[in-house]
Amino acid sequence: MATCIDTCRTGNNQEDDCRFYCIKNFLRPGYSLNRKIHTQTEDDVWSKMLEEAKSDVEQEPILSDYYYASITSHPSLDSALAHVLSVKLCSSNLPSNTLFELFISVLEESPEIIESTKQDLIAVRERDPACISYVHCFLGFKGFLACQAHRIAHALWKQRRKIVALLVQNRVSEAFAVDVHPGAEIGKGILLDHATGVVIGETAVVGDNVSILHGVTLGGTGKQSGDRHPKIGDGVLIGAGTCILGNITIGEGAKIGSGSVVVKDVPPRTTAVGNPARLIGGKENPRKLDKVPGLTMDQTSHVSDYVI
Repeated sequence: MATCIDTCRTGNNQEDDCRFYCIKNFLRPGYSLNRKIHTQTEDDVWSKMLEEAKSDVEQEPILSDYYYASITSHPSLDSALAHVLSVKLCSSNLPSNTLFELFISVLEESPEIIESTKQDLIAVRERDPACISYVHCFLGFKGFLACQAHRIAHALWKQRRKIVALLVQNRVSEAFAVDVHPGAEIGKGILLDHATGVVIGETAVVGDNVSILHGVTLGGTGKQSGDRHPKIGDGVLIGAGTCILGNITIGEGAKIGSGSVVVKDVPPRTTAVGNPARLIGGKENPRKLDKVPGLTMDQTSHVSDYVI
């Protein structure tokens, strides 16, 4: 890769031809430059990422090769995503070339994945104050990357390619410390903040615009088979270290306080805290939330008094 980039930099009189040569030889074997490239309308987030990458390289030239390989050499967001995931998840016995071809084929067959990817990028950028740009999230936020790898694994699972779907799950678990079964259904606009230790079971369902912090388990209660995992409504916020167990429903716009253990349904727009979890305001007249916690990321407004 370094040789290709250096050659491109020295070819002042044939810049366009050399650029084509670099891209052609960088992309994985079997990848065609004639594959579908998204329109500008579809790619507002991608266009912004390209602008950010250019700005970053101007500020830090040392990043030039890395950004070229990861972002600016690619014709579309799906190609860049397939590359980044293939590099992150490859191993000595599972080459990045093989993973790239697998990932890009799934992404081209399932364009809805890229739409969800863009919504996830926006979610992280808007909700996580530690995120300084789309590129920052795309290259470095393992919760975001784990979620995108899961989307690919889920598509493979639905195609009944269960062995390879489980292989992707295993590599994600090893690389990112995030374990999401490929059978789980996850919506768009998802924030997995920090993400370390997140576990989501096979029959779990997570709605849109949900924010989940590190150490969260959406699990079963034992050895039951069948539909046995939680269903999380849109706009839910789940605090760090929380366990939500069994085939229960967390209603739309609810908030689960950090460290809680939830084994019963939580009504929409309410707050549940504790072990075992209880509703703020009581079961008969729970306090209702007037904002969507999955978007506001407000984790402490339910605390009215405390002791230090």
